[in-house]
Amino acid sequence: MKRTLITLAMTLSVAAPAFADQALATSKNCMACHAVDKKLVGPSFKDVAAKYAGQAGAADKLAEKIMKGSSGVWGPVPMPANAQVNAADAKKLATWVLSLK
Repeated sequence: MKRTLITLAMTLSVAAPAFADQALATSKNCMACHAVDKKLVGPSFKDVAAKYAGQAGAADKLAEKIMKGSSGVWGPVPMPANAQVNAADAKKLATWVLSLK
């Protein structure tokens, strides 16, 4: 029993940051148009991560797009500005998206 609890605690401590950032994405309504691994209205977060992989300044660029919106990058449907997302949360979300494989 003790070993099971230790294993569970270790698993949750490793997974917690990913869940916390997905929770932030959910709380900021990102998940209304995006999903981690499939296209909805907008591209999947994994597709965004692949597109920007290895690009210098990608987290800052994505954070800006999260806050101010974007158009033409993924097709004709624009991403609206997200006034409810502050700069710190936008950077956290962008960093999380870029970490997805």
